[in-house]
Amino acid sequence: MKLEALTEGMSLKRSIDQGTSEQRRTVEKILQDVRTRGDEAVAELTKRFDGAELDSMRVTRNELEQGAAAVSEETREIIREAAANVRDFHERQKREAWITTKPDGTILGQRILPLDAAGVYVPGGRAAYPSSIIMNVVPAQVAGVERIVMVSPPDAEGKLAPVVLAVAYELGVKEIYKVGGAQAVAALAFGTETIAPVDKVTGPGNIFVTLAKQLVFGHIDIDMLAGPSEIVILADQSAHADFIAADMLSQAEHDPMSSAVLVTTSRELAEETKQEVEKQLQTLPKKEIAEPSINNHGAIYVAKDLEEACAAVNELAPEHLELHTAKPWDVMAKIRHAGAIFLGENSSEPVGDYFAGPNHVLPTNGTARFSSPLNVDDFTKKTSILSYSEQALEENGAKIAAFARLEQLEAHARAIEIRMKKGDRS
Repeated sequence: MKLEALTEGMSLKRSIDQGTSEQRRTVEKILQDVRTRGDEAVAELTKRFDGAELDSMRVTRNELEQGAAAVSEETREIIREAAANVRDFHERQKREAWITTKPDGTILGQRILPLDAAGVYVPGGRAAYPSSIIMNVVPAQVAGVERIVMVSPPDAEGKLAPVVLAVAYELGVKEIYKVGGAQAVAALAFGTETIAPVDKVTGPGNIFVTLAKQLVFGHIDIDMLAGPSEIVILADQSAHADFIAADMLSQAEHDPMSSAVLVTTSRELAEETKQEVEKQLQTLPKKEIAEPSINNHGAIYVAKDLEEACAAVNELAPEHLELHTAKPWDVMAKIRHAGAIFLGENSSEPVGDYFAGPNHVLPTNGTARFSSPLNVDDFTKKTSILSYSEQALEENGAKIAAFARLEQLEAHARAIEIRMKKGDRS
């Protein structure tokens, strides 16, 4: 892990992984195969990539109940409480439709409706991520989406992890398929004999899932193109090196491509944190994942003051930002770009991953400059409402027609003028 002083003009950004040309061609073939052959292609691809030979893609009610029953009541209670916190947070995001009437009789408004169907991708592979189910399903439910479809890659025996099924059961998700990878995205986008298509796919996945989402965008909607997880910690001399090291490693253990960065105004803290990371890494169960992450994508930068440190953070526009400073709320006022901000030493990033309430599906790779966490709005669509009165048309028609002719659209102008002449009819 490199440790260096910030210098003017230093580039801190990571390149965005767009996949190799070979990976893209593979995903394009998978999408076309599923679109052409449906269930048959999905089954073959599941056997090829996951080693599972499925009798049925859909999780039965019995499988769902058995999976939930295999998880302890204590764990299920934690799941319920976490889901309740997430639901409460997202209930506060709901928008209201509105209608306004002007003095000339014009009526304008906006109608907000939920999507008809949403697909939720739940990663598998290295580990099961039941928290992803809560973070994707709950905002869709709050938005009012009637059909929520969950897909997740099975193990070699064609099963999903009991804890994944337990979370789905607690949330009331009934349509679940043991399918993962690009083939799952293709099935959700185009539909098969078994899986009806959805309007939007959300949820993180590997590079093949990400490429599949990118390629089906436009046919359906997606949430975002999420890259490897990342954290930036901004700290001053008041911070604790052991806390910071633990939080950096909590991101590094996700993926060898994950990024953990400390930006600090204290050279002493920087040195202590570097030593703490190396010390804590030795006893980490997922050292083989975290070590290459720290070595290749971890960094500690020493800034001359908080102004320079905040400027560096805004350039990075991180997915997760922790503020370990004496006055974190004052520092937050200087931050413009971050997916989620965790204030104070007790607000470790895993608090947001699992329990507090905000969504953990966040923009990565600097895209927090222009995008937001997954939220209720992502599962709704807005429709504009317009009703023009005769008085309004008489007062504004000539201006509308003139605007149309600015764009050389004569038929547009005539469509207005023909209505303005209706009083001349016998």
